[in-house]
Amino acid sequence: MLTHPDTHSPTMPTFPSSQALDHSSLHDEAVQAYQAGRHDVVRTLVERILAGDAEHVGAIHLQGLLALASGHAQEALRWLEHAIQIRPEPILFNTLYAIRLNLGDFAGAVQSIRQGLAIQPDFAAFHYNLALTLQHLGHIEDAALGYRRTLELDPDNSAAHNNLGRVCADLGAMEEAGRHYRRAIELSPANLVARNNLAMALLATGRYDEAWPYFEDRWVSFKLADGRPAPAPVDVPLPRWLGEDVSIAQGAQATRASAPCLLVLHEQGLGDSLQFVRYLPLALAHFAQVGYVCPPALRRLYEQSLHSRWPGLVLLDAVPTDLARWDWYIPLMSLPMAFATRVATIPAALPYLYADVGQAAAWRARLEALPAPHLPRVGVAWAGGHSGIAVDRLRSLAAAQIAPLLALPHVRWISLQKTDDPAKLPDAATRTHLTDWTDEIGDFADTAALIENLDLVISVDTSVAHLAAAMGKPVWLLNRFAGCWRWLYGRDDSPWYPGLRLFTQTRRSDWHDVLERVAVALTQTFPMHDNASSLLPRVAVKRP
Repeated sequence: MLTHPDTHSPTMPTFPSSQALDHSSLHDEAVQAYQAGRHDVVRTLVERILAGDAEHVGAIHLQGLLALASGHAQEALRWLEHAIQIRPEPILFNTLYAIRLNLGDFAGAVQSIRQGLAIQPDFAAFHYNLALTLQHLGHIEDAALGYRRTLELDPDNSAAHNNLGRVCADLGAMEEAGRHYRRAIELSPANLVARNNLAMALLATGRYDEAWPYFEDRWVSFKLADGRPAPAPVDVPLPRWLGEDVSIAQGAQATRASAPCLLVLHEQGLGDSLQFVRYLPLALAHFAQVGYVCPPALRRLYEQSLHSRWPGLVLLDAVPTDLARWDWYIPLMSLPMAFATRVATIPAALPYLYADVGQAAAWRARLEALPAPHLPRVGVAWAGGHSGIAVDRLRSLAAAQIAPLLALPHVRWISLQKTDDPAKLPDAATRTHLTDWTDEIGDFADTAALIENLDLVISVDTSVAHLAAAMGKPVWLLNRFAGCWRWLYGRDDSPWYPGLRLFTQTRRSDWHDVLERVAVALTQTFPMHDNASSLLPRVAVKRP
């Protein structure tokens, strides 16, 4: 997660007026009012200045800032362009950058910053904003140069240290990333973004003991499906369980005489739930009942997999309005810290999720009715959900990219690509090689029943991979370069899922090598007796 752009000048400059001296005094007063957020006062003072001096650059700049603050970016753009025509002061280009960024004109934003740098090459905010925009556009090597230059000019810039740390992490330089995150926190202990990022770096390198407390600030990175910031996790007026012995604490905390009960709050994505519900039965060793606020798509799967075996596990549709039944609460993804999880102590007994026997039998009958029922059945999901978030573009493949792999012979490809995004649906070339019944899948219980009949699942980093792996199925995960913390950097296996194998990009955004390795592994796993070597020449994967 990144720190936001520096869209305001550190100090608002005073622009010399060619008119009466009181214009300069009024401008100083307007600047102070703007910095105090008194926009009505600013507007009044600016109108007085411009009535006497229509080309007062400082007043025009303030008009642009007021328009931007009011959500009128196009009007702000006109004010700033007018001010620059009169006199191209460096700070005007920084505000112009902010306006163009607001309008989604990233190329124009970069141009504005470069124009400002041509006038004032040692202005740290220019280098920071240029680096931030380049990072957003995916030019991370150039972004790294910009952040390093920012820190040469402003060594104590916490935001620049955080963002450079993120660039280093994206480049796979985790140790350097950690150093920058730590420095960002030293400079600004309240920098929750840096704390969350440090958690990711520590988790990715297996330093769980140190990571979990920082991971408690993960809420700052929560995103909705469209990429907008998500609200902070739901809080409830109950004591927070941190892993302590509740039989000792119960006397002071409980409001009733019965054994204590724990309320677990859902957070983040469905894949996160599928990975961490393994902790719910463990919590029953401490509590008489454990209630989990369960997403609807997972409810039926968890009822047949978890509740049927552990009746003390209660699945809830929403946070109860009446909390009298519950004594403690914890967010789902805080359970690893409560159990002091280390890499060596990850609860990884599989399977912990199961398909309904009747549903699985129905899918099996349909699969066996297809031509060549002896072919290995391989499920495939090539794209994740939440198309609006940046990480989805890194972890997902287009249908055209996966199509050559699906053209391999002697494999029965079963689509597990369930999506509401039309761009992620199979194209014509891909569809010819797929058995696609995803229109008949309504929830994860349906998906589990289909997966039960497969020999292998090949998936990008999305919920399907977690489901199949939690069911004990072999999973080959197509993993982006410097991927999610949970897969641990530098490994091709996972302590979270012993049956999962990682195929990680060796270069950013390059799926070509990944798919070639998968093709080779398929020939080794499912050897053919009729000219097996013919499998490889069919893979002509285009580089993105």
